[in-house]
Amino acid sequence: MELIETFLDLCETRSFNQTAERLEVTQSTVSGRIRSLETTMGVRLFQRSRSGTALTTEGLRFEPHARSLRHNWVTALNATRDSAIVGVTMRVGLQHDLVSLAIDRLISQFRGAMPDTAFLFEADYSEQMCVDLMSGAQDVAVLYTPKTQPDLHFETLGEVSYVMVSTNSTRLSDVDPDTYILANYAPAFSANHAALLPQLANVSLSIGQNAAMVDLLTSLSGTAYVLRHSAQTLVDAGTCRHVADAPVIAQPVFVGLNLRNRHRAAYRKLVSILRAHYGNRSGPRRGR
Repeated sequence: MELIETFLDLCETRSFNQTAERLEVTQSTVSGRIRSLETTMGVRLFQRSRSGTALTTEGLRFEPHARSLRHNWVTALNATRDSAIVGVTMRVGLQHDLVSLAIDRLISQFRGAMPDTAFLFEADYSEQMCVDLMSGAQDVAVLYTPKTQPDLHFETLGEVSYVMVSTNSTRLSDVDPDTYILANYAPAFSANHAALLPQLANVSLSIGQNAAMVDLLTSLSGTAYVLRHSAQTLVDAGTCRHVADAPVIAQPVFVGLNLRNRHRAAYRKLVSILRAHYGNRSGPRRGR
């Protein structure tokens, strides 16, 4: 694992000197570890030149597997140490916009259902979470846009609602396209928006995260879609008003996990909690 850790650090820094400083070893030690790893694998992982250090094609292919190896090693250590606080670590990815939706209650329910498990929550976007599920860097992901892969399974959890608020309009007919901020939260949201509001599809500013949209509406004037609870907060603060006749846009929420974990008891507990949290009792969407 020492070789794997050195490899992954070098993937980030692309500098033997910087990796040596970060790992508190000499540059020759870093070079020796990389040579040992390359010898074991029988391929070159890095290409060094005057312009710097770059991953070879083989190195690029190995990187996600190296992350998976590190994650599995830590999980294995936790599972076999009697003195450990918990028996296993579970990594949970959350779509950025969902972090603000009663995350404290969700964490409490997870810990109550699995008291011997340590949870690591990470906010990210759907595409990266699907990659992390495939590589083993994440165990469960709550996301907007499932990406079908042979080893991944997705289920529908429920949906969240986005509503239109404005600093200067209360009716849709009064919304000025020049001050409209187009939300780009997910492909499904964008498709629904384009179908419902084609007159507001071509604008000069677009934002892809609810928190950033709230900040923008707070600091600037304009009109935009935000999560329902964010809209209410802005209205209560006197920053915005509801655009009463604007359509509500629903965004489905899914859970993704590796196919091999689909029927495991621990994962079924988490999926059950997530489905209750997002308020929808619907069954599986698809599994591959």
